[in-house]
Amino acid sequence: MNQHSPFWALWGWPIVMGALTTTGLITALVSDTWGDWWSWVALGVPVAVMGWYSWPRTSATSAAMTAAADATGMPSSAPR
Repeated sequence: MNQHSPFWALWGWPIVMGALTTTGLITALVSDTWGDWWSWVALGVPVAVMGWYSWPRTSATSAAMTAAADATGMPSSAPR
């Protein structure tokens, strides 16, 4: 039986994102050449993750309802 700790299940990825951000900020302040590249990556990954999860999604149900409404000519907001 391999049970994961509830602490790591909840806080694992936020700790990783915090560590990336911290190392990116410190590296940007004290390093050149390779440090510039690492700071771009380390600070860009959390921004990309936030952008990915904040992008609006459409569920399969709402997409199917929209397609059905388009096929019948009824507006999707009309009661059924």
